[in-house]
Amino acid sequence: MQQLDTLDWISIALYFMLLLGIIIWVIRKKKDNTEDYFLAGRNIGWFVVGASIFASNIGSEHVVGLAGTGASNKLPLLIYEVHAWIVLILGWVFLPFYARSGVFTMPEFLEKRFDARSRWVLSIFSIIAYVLTKISVTIYAGGVVVSALLGIDFWTGAIATVVLTGIYTVLGGMRTVVFTETLQAILLIIGAAALTYLGLDKVGGWSSMKATLGPEYFNMWRPVTDPDFPWPALFVSSTIVGIWYWCTDQYIVQRALTAKSIKEGRRGTIFGALLKLLPVFLFLIPGVIALTLKLRGELEWDSPDQAFPVLMSNLLPSGLRGLVAAGLLAALMSSLASVFNSCSTLFTVDIYKKLRPNTPEKKLVRTGQIATVFVVLIGIVWIPIMSNISGVLYEYLQSVQSYIAPPITAVFLLGIFHKRVNATAAFYTLVMGIVFAFFRIFLELVQDQLHPEGVLYSLGTLNFLSFGSWFFLLCVVFMLLVSYATQAPNREAITNLTFGTITLEEKQKNKNSYTWIDIVISVVVLLIVVGVLVFFNGK
Repeated sequence: MQQLDTLDWISIALYFMLLLGIIIWVIRKKKDNTEDYFLAGRNIGWFVVGASIFASNIGSEHVVGLAGTGASNKLPLLIYEVHAWIVLILGWVFLPFYARSGVFTMPEFLEKRFDARSRWVLSIFSIIAYVLTKISVTIYAGGVVVSALLGIDFWTGAIATVVLTGIYTVLGGMRTVVFTETLQAILLIIGAAALTYLGLDKVGGWSSMKATLGPEYFNMWRPVTDPDFPWPALFVSSTIVGIWYWCTDQYIVQRALTAKSIKEGRRGTIFGALLKLLPVFLFLIPGVIALTLKLRGELEWDSPDQAFPVLMSNLLPSGLRGLVAAGLLAALMSSLASVFNSCSTLFTVDIYKKLRPNTPEKKLVRTGQIATVFVVLIGIVWIPIMSNISGVLYEYLQSVQSYIAPPITAVFLLGIFHKRVNATAAFYTLVMGIVFAFFRIFLELVQDQLHPEGVLYSLGTLNFLSFGSWFFLLCVVFMLLVSYATQAPNREAITNLTFGTITLEEKQKNKNSYTWIDIVISVVVLLIVVGVLVFFNGK
């Protein structure tokens, strides 16, 4: 790896000066109340909403992990990156219900649809899920990036970036997060696009790269008998995870809730869906390029997760290398900032405020700041453990999400689309789902100590995609059985929270919140998604 030179450091310094200017400007404008701190005053336009959704999703774990996927013959995982169509579902289907309910958080929505028990369970579960996935994975990826770029050890790089990002997130809240993410999204797109262009030129174009790796390498649709990525389970499980992540998870939905209206929020999700199509070309392809160069003896790296930073440091010219390095740092910081603020929101609004409802606004904000620090510390402790679940970062992320997503997805989907499901069913489905998910993670960690022909070994080694698909079906059936075996919910209490109870007035209001332009762009996004799925078929 080539070390950064003077021009590179100038590029990085200019980026941080601009970032600092935005942070100071935002902090001076912020107010000490929960709506401003956690939802930026609900006054954000569609462009910033969309850029924030994209930057929140595309953190360093995606840059590092997705490139590692491209460099390790795990191309089927690409399907998680064409979930732009699910981002559209957030704006067109889920957002109107969330906006009408006036909630800050997703657990708060469950309380309005069901009862306080579901809110408590989802609040605690979500914070634990952030530790298992977003926080630990992002800190790990950040350590890989920073240590590779700056030539320092992994833990120093990881902790330094956590502290730096934590400072401005704690001080500025959600308003700081969404505005800095807009800058970071732009920078990341420019830097990664430059690397992809120069990388393709270096390997002699797409056809030359395909000739080196073979056409089968570019096939994301493996047969049903494939032990790692059987296509039916891949499609079903990835969709379940996608709905959980894009439509019900505080981390993403919080960005749409900052919008000044449903119209701006929906347009923000449409813009975010367009941006979501970029990672396929900007992050996965560089990983494939890095593998091609390695097979030709022109590049060297030890782990697939090092593919992107090694390619960047060896391929890009001075100055531009620094710009992309700043983009990687931006990705890391935007992910951390997003999850810090989401954890802060969940703990403060859904747990602390419920226990102490008369707490002043200033103290609520301070409580959220303190809670963030503790969650980050737990995330750092989890990093050595998560390495036992999967060797490739992106695969670890998707496998754990396949265990966490099914019960939450089932509760939200049935809660909105089926007015008969009740609070008792929602509560027991979440509890059953959490217990089963953690039992699977435990079995996976101790599988070497289990009897190879036993039931527990089979459950612990079952393909994570197949497990996610069957687990979701179990949750849906369980929730329906419990609902019909117990008393029906009060129809008046869930008015405007399900499709079966929405009023004609609200339907008309929702219809007036979009134009033909929104429909056309959404259709274009769907066509591009289909095009990508067809293109990567190995032919």
